[in-house]
Order: sequence, then structure tokens, then C-alpha cells
Amino acid sequence: MGNHWLTGLVAAMALNGCTANPFLIKTRRDPLSGPLESFVSFSIELSSFVDYAGNLSIPNIFSYNLLSNFEKLMGSKPYVRVGGNTQDFALYNASLKEAINGIYDLKRSKDYPTTIYIGDSFFESYKTWPGVKFSHGFNLEKGAVSAEGWQTLKRTAELACKALGNNNLDVWEYGNEPNNFPTAVQGPTRPKGWSAKDYTNEWLNGTREIQEQIRKHCPTLADSAFMAPSYDARATKLNATQVWGYGLDKRNNIKWYSVHNYIDGATSPGVTLQGTLMNHSRTIRDVDGQAAEYKRAMGTNHGDAPLIFGETNSLYSQGKPGLSNSFGAALWVVDFNLYSASAGFRRVHMHQGTDYRYQAFQPVDTNKTTKGTKAPYYGSIGVAAALGDVTKSSVSVSSVPMSSDRETAYAIYEDGYLKRLMVINMHGYNTTRDGAGLHPLPDPPGRGSWDFSFSPQDLKQHVSFRVQRLMANGSDAITGITFDGWSYNWELDNGNPVRLHNTTTGEMVKSKHGVFTVRVPDSSAALLHMGYDD
Repeated sequence: MGNHWLTGLVAAMALNGCTANPFLIKTRRDPLSGPLESFVSFSIELSSFVDYAGNLSIPNIFSYNLLSNFEKLMGSKPYVRVGGNTQDFALYNASLKEAINGIYDLKRSKDYPTTIYIGDSFFESYKTWPGVKFSHGFNLEKGAVSAEGWQTLKRTAELACKALGNNNLDVWEYGNEPNNFPTAVQGPTRPKGWSAKDYTNEWLNGTREIQEQIRKHCPTLADSAFMAPSYDARATKLNATQVWGYGLDKRNNIKWYSVHNYIDGATSPGVTLQGTLMNHSRTIRDVDGQAAEYKRAMGTNHGDAPLIFGETNSLYSQGKPGLSNSFGAALWVVDFNLYSASAGFRRVHMHQGTDYRYQAFQPVDTNKTTKGTKAPYYGSIGVAAALGDVTKSSVSVSSVPMSSDRETAYAIYEDGYLKRLMVINMHGYNTTRDGAGLHPLPDPPGRGSWDFSFSPQDLKQHVSFRVQRLMANGSDAITGITFDGWSYNWELDNGNPVRLHNTTTGEMVKSKHGVFTVRVPDSSAALLHMGYDD
């Protein structure tokens, strides 16, 4: 198939042979507004970073292999943000011999330490992943209001800049979700009357000090910038438009307009796999809401930083077993990331942490979680494969409107030409008891499937499309997941791709009279590559 300029697709769906009326949709998008290099990226909880990266003596090769897999698909390794809630707990201890010393207070959090000291060797972990660009999160919660916090800011700025250098620094970050400081569940750290103006002043004062320390100790990084405001989705007071209007970016040193988002909470009433994660309308609501706030902030004419998700995942409070670690969550990862790309987000950092339920991979064995590749990782692989090598061409994504919130499709363009189509069938299909992913049903129900038909304008009469499938036994599966027959499991080859022989690959779909149809089983996704002449 040659390069045809495609302005629309006609889509139709059929279930068990029943046809549906097709509808015309426009799919062209400005190629300059699409995903940036390393669109698929990660955020790692600061208290977990040493687990994920290791140190120079014992680097975590498993983690590095999993990150390197993305370079083969999208042309670059993911960027890694090191931060999260624990960046605002971390204080510096010059005499600490180990990298990090964290003390848990189970009344405050069961998932991460809330009293944290880091030493010089913490920053060694930044040197274990060649080719990965990082952002380091500094402590605003304590840094702006205490002598110990301010001293931590000064010392860690020096250590971080020396560890990162020019080759693997993306940006800095000062504070994590400061809009929650007055109401944090771990305990408020600012008074209720703390205002957008107060936050802006604290941020400007602290970032000025960070840059002074960097100019002093790492002059080649003197022009390094920040991501901000690092707000979460539930910001009502201290909203981003206010702080932008007060001049948060008056020094023009904010490289990324970074926001955080979680679809819902792990303990929120009514949260289900089908109704919450495998539900396209929930993704639309959250992403569109964040994009609208960004437009309002940029409307203040106080900066023009590109929009990213600096931290996001399925369910806040580190996810929920049976939901956030399931194959249904992997399908949600594909839907959320590609819809974000279509809505103007330039990069998405999926948040990770040791023992977190929504993690893409567990870097080490603990008494809670076994080391290994988890279901959401495969969703990120699917996203990277759909986008392709964004370092070689301008990629843009268009969301294809479907008739149900349980089906989604995305057209992916390179330099304005349609190249790939991702189709996601989020109709639930479970094969384990109570959908928990642990104990197989003795007699699981039959698996339904849907036929999706598309008619790109100006398509040749007979064109073949290569199909890659994201598959598992069901939406409740937590193991046995593949993308195009590839497994990235730790136990097979330490996270390197291994082709399984019990999967179907090499599938082709042919168009007839300008229409092509792909059958997608419930709880699975199919990526179609255009350009195979018959």
C-alpha cells in the first residue's frame, strides 16, 4: 500500500454475525501536536527507586531489560521520574552509609515509609541505567518550612546534579501534589488557609535555590528546567490556573506542565474492573478534564510548557488486587495512554512502587510480592508498538468514536499518513473464581468476540494488514499475558522478550472493496499495521 492521505474512516461493528450501521469519522490530526520521544514513560516512588535501579555494584538488570524493550519499539527508552509522596518525606543524612533508611508508620501508610533519610549513595542508583533520562524530585513539603528541609534541598541539589549530568537529566521537580498539603491523609503539612499565592512563592523561592546550587556545582546544567505544578486530579483550591496566573513560570524554566491523575480510588465504593477501568467514558472524563484545565492555565499567557502526565495509574492508594494487577488493567493502560495522546498529552509517566498493586513490574522479591513482570507492563508495550518509532517521524493519534464505552479504537499517523490502528475490546470475560485471577473456573463460559470494520478513504481495493494481538485468558488474568506472542516474564529470560510457541502470530487481514474487518475477542486488543500490498 502506498502513502495515501487519509481523511476519515468508516467504522462498523458486528457481534456473532449481526451487522451495525457504519458511521463516518474524521481521523486527521496535526502531526506536530502528537506524542514526543519516550511517550511511554514511568514514575518511580522515591522510596522504591533503589529497589528498581540497584546500585553500581549490583544493578537491577531485570528492570533495565524491561526498560530497554521499549527502545526497540518506540526508538528510545522511557524517561523515569523519581518522586511521588515520599519525595516530600525524604531528608538528607550525610552520615548515612546505606542509600536510604525508611521507617514505616502503618497508621499513615502501609505501602511506603513516611520517615525517610537518604544518603550520598542513594544517588548512585541514577548511574545504573545507561540511556535513561531522569527527573529527580526535591522535598517541598519540608524544604520550604524547616531548617533541616532547607539544608536537605541545598545538599541534594548538589548530589543530584553531579549524579545526573548532561546525558541523563530530563528535568527537576520541586514538590509532589502540593495541592494536597493542607489535607494530606498522612497528616496536613500546611494550614487550611494556605493559598495559591503562598504555594507560588514557596516554589519560586525553592527553585531559585536549586538553580543556584546547580550553577555552583554543575555549571553545565545551569539551564536545566523543571516540571510543574505536579498537581493531582482532585485539585479544587490552589488550582493550576491560579498559580500560573501568579507567575509560577515567570522565569520561563518550566519545561513540562505536569499533572497527576488516577481514575478512582482503591477503596472507593463501587469500583469494579468493568465499570471503572474497562470503561472508556471514565478515561474520557478524566483526560478531558485535565486537558481543559491546562488550556485555562495557558490562557493566562504566563508560559507555554507542553502537557504531560508526570504521574498516573489506575487507582490511587497504590491500586487494588484483582483490578489494578489484572489484564483488564493492561487494556486500560492502552486506552488511557492512547486517548491521552489524542487529547494533546505529549508524554505519560505510569507510576510504580515496590509492592504496589498497579505496578508494571516488581523489581525484587519481598515478603508481599514476588519479583516479576506484571499485567500492566504488557499494556505499555502495546502502546509503544502502536505509536512506533517516534524519533523518526511525527506521530499523531486520533480517537475513533465507537458505539459503546466498552470498545475503543485509535488511528495512528506518521507524518500525516495513517499507518496503524489499535482496536480494544473491553467487554469483560473472566475465567477465574470471583474474577480474582487466582483459581481457574472448572468450566469457564465461552468467549465472545466482535467484528470491527473500517473503511479508510482512498484505500486500495485489496490491501493486507498485519495483526498483532494483546491477549490473555481473560480480563481477570494476572499471568499468561502476551503481545504478538511475546512474553517478557522474568522467569523466562530476565525480562527479555521470548516468543511463545502456543500463540497465534503472523495473522493477516485483507480488505475487500476498500473495507477491512478484524475480529477481536472480548477482553483483548488488536493492533493493525497498514501497508502490505496484496
